[in-house]
Amino acid sequence: MIGLFSRCIFEATRISPLANVATVRDRRSRSDSFIEKEGFKLQKDHKTMRMDENQQKRDEFTRLHHSTGAFLMPNAWDAGTARILEGLGFEALATTSAGLAFSMGIRDSSGSLSRSQVLDNARSIVEATNLPVSADLENGFGDAPEDCAQTVREAEKIGLCGGAIEDATGDPDNPIYEFEHAVDRIRAAVAAKSGPGFLITARAENFIYNRPDLNDTIRRLQAFEEAGADVVYAPGLADIATVRAVCKSVSVPVNVVVGLTAASYTVDNLSSAGVRRISTGGSLARAALGEMIRAAQELKECGTFEYSKRAISDADAARQMRVIPRVAN
Repeated sequence: MIGLFSRCIFEATRISPLANVATVRDRRSRSDSFIEKEGFKLQKDHKTMRMDENQQKRDEFTRLHHSTGAFLMPNAWDAGTARILEGLGFEALATTSAGLAFSMGIRDSSGSLSRSQVLDNARSIVEATNLPVSADLENGFGDAPEDCAQTVREAEKIGLCGGAIEDATGDPDNPIYEFEHAVDRIRAAVAAKSGPGFLITARAENFIYNRPDLNDTIRRLQAFEEAGADVVYAPGLADIATVRAVCKSVSVPVNVVVGLTAASYTVDNLSSAGVRRISTGGSLARAALGEMIRAAQELKECGTFEYSKRAISDADAARQMRVIPRVAN
């Protein structure tokens, strides 16, 4: 699936699909060389070094949110897709509970994934890339504000730069938390942070639960901002005018997810409307699944193998990945 997905991406970036990978490697090499030439002695223990690296990522993540215009933050669903997206030159990544759920053969619904499953997946993505990573933390894995707080504490420990918490309950009969309780949950998540570098994204889910109430959505986003959220987010907004209204209603950065609805707009459209961050949710994972299904249908129904011409080579796929020596049993 990754091979098919990466082929699609490489076809869109034919000029030099591996150029950014080389740039990243060269930057790492120059950094290591500088340390050696200048005679620096790394006196810090491994834990301290990791803390410094994490802080650098968090500083960069914060900077991206306050730069001019919108930046792209595609959602990876495993370590391999994270490395491919980094190689293509993106500046930050997010995780996707939908992509993770699909890879496990289960539906993406609240309660289908545990906190440990989501954070283990997020850890593998953090460890696979040098980019800042923000996690889809669903509803904080529990109804209580303390559940959200515990999720944030654990997310910080694995090197994430932020996380999104939604106000969806997972209960089909009562899909959205009551207003005050939703705000209390975000307030608890913000209070649980060890410092300002971990960005809390607060999500108002009305529109994707058949409650297209813009006034209530804006009221919630404004209250989340007041509770300390660093970024706000209302998935499922129908058009650019609605997106613009949301952006004008708050003073913190606004995230918009693309590929979730049939709305047709561009990065430039969203940036002009005031959006500061654009994510892809589970849409890249679904694109990869779609390509795999089409290839498998060709194989089964036609008995041909034309799909293999669309796949990247084994060598190209290998160049995207890490080399890890086999551990003896």
